[in-house]
Amino acid sequence: MTLRSARSALLALVGCLGLAAPAAAHPHVFVSARAEILYAPDGTVRALKHIWSFDEAYSAFITQGLDKNGDGKLTPDELAELAKVNVESLPDVGFFTTAKANGKAQEFGLPNEAGLVFENKILTLTYTLPLKVPAHANRSFGIEIGDPSYFVAFDIVDAPDAVITRDAPKGCIVRIARPPKLDPAVQQKLAQEDVTATPDTSGLQVTTRALVACP
Repeated sequence: MTLRSARSALLALVGCLGLAAPAAAHPHVFVSARAEILYAPDGTVRALKHIWSFDEAYSAFITQGLDKNGDGKLTPDELAELAKVNVESLPDVGFFTTAKANGKAQEFGLPNEAGLVFENKILTLTYTLPLKVPAHANRSFGIEIGDPSYFVAFDIVDAPDAVITRDAPKGCIVRIARPPKLDPAVQQKLAQEDVTATPDTSGLQVTTRALVACP
């Protein structure tokens, strides 16, 4: 099961169980996210590291049948294939990430170092997303994380390590701009959308931006 195939899987679940709202509401998947911006020794940005924790309901849904030995625990080995399939599907959704170095859009290479951990009923995906070409970001490096279609709701955690740098040049600081809370009327409208629909999110800010500014 992947984020890309979540829509069809949720459709099947709704049909089989006769579920209505909240399964039919938007968004369908909730992610608590952290990110690390990784620098090379020469001061270029070489990669991003994503840490995404899925909501309890989706975590249970996506891991059905993966406890092969029936011991009630999900080990990294049992989750390895799921991690591989999910990461391989991410290019189709643009990795839910955009990046700019000194205002110039960057391209990503193939993700690597992917792994899943299931703890306290929460499934967490960690992977490294390299830039296709290391970026010289002597002034600024910005990222935007989220799903503009709002099928998946990304919430960058409210913590000091929400977005951090690794080995950045001295004096660089990180600023985070989270989206404003949606108006109750907008939330109600999205909640009434059918699971098969793609809601109109034009004009809505549903992604989080982080900017590394260097002296």
